[in-house]
Amino acid sequence: MSGEGSPRRRRRWTRRMPRLLLTLYGLLGFAFLYLPIVVLVIFSFNSSAVITFPLQHFTVSWYRELREDFVLLGAVRNSILVTAVTTVGATLVGTAAAFPLVRTGFRMKRTFNLFLLLPIVIPGILTGIALLILFVPILNLTLSLNTVIAGQIVLAGPFVVLVVASRLYGFNQQLEAAAMDLGATPWRTFWHVTFPLILPGVLAGALIAFTLTFDEFIVTFFTIGPDSTLPMYIWSLVKFGVTPKLNALASIIVVLTLGTLLTANSLLRRRAG
Repeated sequence: MSGEGSPRRRRRWTRRMPRLLLTLYGLLGFAFLYLPIVVLVIFSFNSSAVITFPLQHFTVSWYRELREDFVLLGAVRNSILVTAVTTVGATLVGTAAAFPLVRTGFRMKRTFNLFLLLPIVIPGILTGIALLILFVPILNLTLSLNTVIAGQIVLAGPFVVLVVASRLYGFNQQLEAAAMDLGATPWRTFWHVTFPLILPGVLAGALIAFTLTFDEFIVTFFTIGPDSTLPMYIWSLVKFGVTPKLNALASIIVVLTLGTLLTANSLLRRRAG
């Protein structure tokens, strides 16, 4: 009996081994991705100004310093303004551009699609230099938050196009035809049939635009002028080394980002349900 059980146990262990290795690989991958964030949050509550082990006493003084930093508060207000306007603008432009991309046919359509999605594959530093040349020598504009918003829409718009277009490719156009047969105008058909069905794609595209815009640095660096945004402020702090104050700021951003993701996920689930 023992001789028969031993090969059976070995076969069972052989079948389980790939699953165990895959699980271990996944856990190591998650640890590699998220352990630095956990360490960052822990050090934001460390009383020592030097980031080193062992940890000292628990404190929230670094968070209080953030509240009293008027330069930071101004950068946060600018980032919120730029992110909000860019998200709305990129979502509107990307959604409008997705319709002819999917539903129309014309000569050189593939070439048009290539140029439409070109900002995704071009390095950010080249996009920033190109926008700087366009805004200052050619259009003779003064660099400000307005030029930052325009540059961010150029950067985030193609991502919205891709997401909304993928939703439109799986869209049943017979539903629109049925609505029009029942007497609905094109506008009412879009608002009551088309838009609700593509809304999850629009929300997903807006979330991507929000994420890209909020922490974008390279394009902002070339188009910002004398103003400042949160990524620019963080860059100015990092030049002098990583401090607990920076850890506290990064921890707040992590919490806000997770809250945004959870809210968007909840909205998408409600729409799907």
